[in-house]
Amino acid sequence: MGRTVVSWVKTRKASFPLKSGPQNSRLVLQAEEALVPSAPYRAAPDGMDVPLVVFMAVLLNCKHRPRVIPGESSARGGSWTLPYSGAAGGWFSPSSFIPRSRAMKLAAFVSGLALVACALALENGLMRVPPMGWLAWERFRCNTDCKTDPDNCISEKLFVDMIDCLADDGWKELGYVYVNIDDCWMAKKRDAKGQLIPDPERFPSGIKALADYAHSRGLKLGIYGDMGTYTCGGYPGTTLDRVEQDALTFAEWGVDMLKLDGCYSSEEEQAQGYPKMAMALNATGRPIAYSCSWPAYRGGLPPKVNYTLLANICNLWRNYRDIQDSWNSVLSIVDWFSANQDVLQPVAGPGHWNDPDMLIIGNFGLSYEQSRSQMALWTVLAAPLFMSTDLRTLSRSSREILQNRLMIKINQDPLGIQGRRVLREKSQIEVFLRPLSHSASALVFLSRRTDMPYRYTTSLSKLNFSASAVYEAQDVYSGGIISGLKAGENFTVIVNPSGVVMWYLYPTMYVDQPLDFVRQHPQGKGFHPFAL
Repeated sequence: MGRTVVSWVKTRKASFPLKSGPQNSRLVLQAEEALVPSAPYRAAPDGMDVPLVVFMAVLLNCKHRPRVIPGESSARGGSWTLPYSGAAGGWFSPSSFIPRSRAMKLAAFVSGLALVACALALENGLMRVPPMGWLAWERFRCNTDCKTDPDNCISEKLFVDMIDCLADDGWKELGYVYVNIDDCWMAKKRDAKGQLIPDPERFPSGIKALADYAHSRGLKLGIYGDMGTYTCGGYPGTTLDRVEQDALTFAEWGVDMLKLDGCYSSEEEQAQGYPKMAMALNATGRPIAYSCSWPAYRGGLPPKVNYTLLANICNLWRNYRDIQDSWNSVLSIVDWFSANQDVLQPVAGPGHWNDPDMLIIGNFGLSYEQSRSQMALWTVLAAPLFMSTDLRTLSRSSREILQNRLMIKINQDPLGIQGRRVLREKSQIEVFLRPLSHSASALVFLSRRTDMPYRYTTSLSKLNFSASAVYEAQDVYSGGIISGLKAGENFTVIVNPSGVVMWYLYPTMYVDQPLDFVRQHPQGKGFHPFAL
């Protein structure tokens, strides 16, 4: 298969060598602006090397066929250009430029690639906003000792308890709808038919019964598998010859999400297996969200990781190491995401998310301030919000952080733009910014200090906000309102050690604009303080 270098930001055009046709011919693919997200911050990095089939999957979106028209000649030989067209009518091949037989062969070739791309792309319509729910691993790990620790072992009882908590304690209404099983749920061997089965003592009713119960309470059930010989905990993995079988098993059980880990597999097996599972999940006919751990096993960055491909086969993916129950672990993840944000930030968006791992709020390793910080930072990163804590014993303060309605509104913003670290000060204050719908923004001021609360003074103009508007900010945690903010005027926030101040910022008035502009942007339209 030919390969192509794609520049998404400006040209949205790609070409690759043709095996037939004039010498040095190249097929040039060009998409209209509206075909892919128009915001440049969601475009893939210039020069990213992607397989042609993946580019076709994005280009055609598996819904329309392009029209073929003759391209301009060049010193290196002829070319064909395929501008995207949503109109019906199929292929256009003017015989005055290209012999009809050759054009039809070209059309068939590209159409075949499009079919492969459609089969490869997940296209399940799921997770248009970051998913929210509960995941077992960080808090409960691989505890299988149900005799001495029946309340905390990986068992049917644990997941029924968490389902009840999400349904009864106000979590479901806020969007926390996934209850996700992680490793160590399986029996040590497959059954006589080669199927995965749950441990019969710890899951006596089976996974289907558990999924049915989750659905009866308005929730969804996620499950864990591993693209390899064994799971990380030593249970049966999903080898390449078992992919279709396991996908069908999960669908028959009524599972709503699959997390596919990558222990005990080679680079080549992962390269085949992760896309193969996406196709197998599609083939079941059941909408199953797909979480891939693939990039975490390949270092998380190009060229080992192809994020264009991932965005077409996975709904979310783990990029980096597992989170641990400590503030240092949270900071290491934030630092890695910030250091590599030029690569990571553009590839996140509706239906495909970077996953910095679980929320550990409510466990043992974070202080109150650090818990508020993790929630704010994960929200500004447009991260999935999967709690991994004991909801049965959760403190009131942790619950208030995790159930903050304005925080969740920001996390679930429909634009799906991942935020960035935009400033690092010598005072050990860092500023993160996430663009939101309706010209709003989320701002997070993080203190790395360990001594005392710090008075940080800055201005919106220093953060590149426009001087053509007057702004209002709502403190996401306190609910307090700051009105009449102008870009050039200084303001001061007091940030506690290892804590944050988080603002929901929006324009309330446009100044020095023509009357017709003001009419199009009524003052304060769509904005008002959010009731916490």
